[in-house]
Amino acid sequence: MKFSCEKALLLSAINTAGRAVAAKSSIPALEGILAEADSHGLRLTGYNLETGITTLIEAEVVQEGSLVLSARLFGEIVRKLPDDVVSVSTDGNNVSIVCGPTSFDIVGSDPREFPELPEVDEGNTLSISQEKLKSMISRVIFAVSDNESRPIHTGALFEVEGEELTMVAVDGYRLALRREAISGKEGAGTFSFVVPGAALSEVEKICRETDELVGIHQGARHILFKIGSTILISRRLEGEFLAWRQAIPRNNPIKVTANTKQLLACIDRVSLIVSEKLKSPLRCVIGEGEIDMTTKTALGNAHDCCPVEGNGNGLEIGFNNKYMMDALKAAPKDQVTLELSSPITPCIIVPAEGEENFLFMVLPVRLKADF
Repeated sequence: MKFSCEKALLLSAINTAGRAVAAKSSIPALEGILAEADSHGLRLTGYNLETGITTLIEAEVVQEGSLVLSARLFGEIVRKLPDDVVSVSTDGNNVSIVCGPTSFDIVGSDPREFPELPEVDEGNTLSISQEKLKSMISRVIFAVSDNESRPIHTGALFEVEGEELTMVAVDGYRLALRREAISGKEGAGTFSFVVPGAALSEVEKICRETDELVGIHQGARHILFKIGSTILISRRLEGEFLAWRQAIPRNNPIKVTANTKQLLACIDRVSLIVSEKLKSPLRCVIGEGEIDMTTKTALGNAHDCCPVEGNGNGLEIGFNNKYMMDALKAAPKDQVTLELSSPITPCIIVPAEGEENFLFMVLPVRLKADF
């Protein structure tokens, strides 16, 4: 194998494919990147048996071939090379890397030891812009569970109905929902699948702020995301996802509207005395035109008020401060409406005006009487 390409292009490809490289594996090849040079250019692949990422870049290929290179070492070498054209050639498992006056001779490994990525059979497909998909993931991924006792909730649900994609994540304490129009689809009228949170996080990093489309292909056991010249393949999570429509109470008698940034700032201030070691519920008293907030720990007490439109009739309710802040940070609107019913029912956060393309649900925490 012998090829040459621009350093910046090669480094970007290594970083992209490297996202799926196994940190430690009983299969040594999985700690490396598979490099394949052919008439199409240079293809780099990382695979950890859960997620695989393949990216193709332009390169001048003098001799076709393939080899597995240490992801860590190859990445560090290219990162520190001068900004110039990088030439890579192999002789058996020996690799020569040359850039200007700098050269390295390292050892690769047999590409036959690198497991093949799973093939994603033809199934349902949908298209959505990179910008929309990136935004959707960023606004629900915080609610993906890390509790392996319910593996299905360690991913986010993709539900396609008509010309809309709904993405839902839930972790037992909160729920995040985002809905957007898709550019097109092929397949059944309505279909759904669950993508692991780790794979979604990588998709978010690969997507750019552009209108270019992402093709999402649903296979029997895997999901494929085609993002420009990069392909990410992930296993699907199997199981019964939460029946989220039934889980969200919407007949809430109390509705108050607040400025998102103002409400977030108030919660942030009263959270200054709260930490992992010094926990305290965020005690909210929702009155007429304001939410009165209090926290109390061994460090002292904190109090603040946030103006709202509406009347909570003095409802007293407690929340985990971080969960409320996560939801408000993800809300893409300047004004949000909080829907409430009682001290033991969830708080629903939706846009105050316009299309309801997002919804967050935060479960309350029990308050002690002697707070």
